[in-house]
Amino acid sequence: MANTKLPTSLPLQQFARCVNDAQRPTDYIGDWPEAGRVYAVRVLPHVRTGQPQVHILGFYAERPYGAFAAHRFEQVVDVWLN
Repeated sequence: MANTKLPTSLPLQQFARCVNDAQRPTDYIGDWPEAGRVYAVRVLPHVRTGQPQVHILGFYAERPYGAFAAHRFEQVVDVWLN
């Protein structure tokens, strides 16, 4: 049997404050962040470009949306979970 390690995410919860809630696309259907609020997020690289994208945990958005540009948020804190 092979010793295969599956990728696992770090036991980390990230929080970020929305600093830019402008320019909502007209065809956007789903939750939109409000400036000044802090959200539980997960920052992942875009599949094609590798640029960081912010996914707000618990938000709903129809395709092709679902992630926000990193310039819309500022990192507040990272909490390591046990």
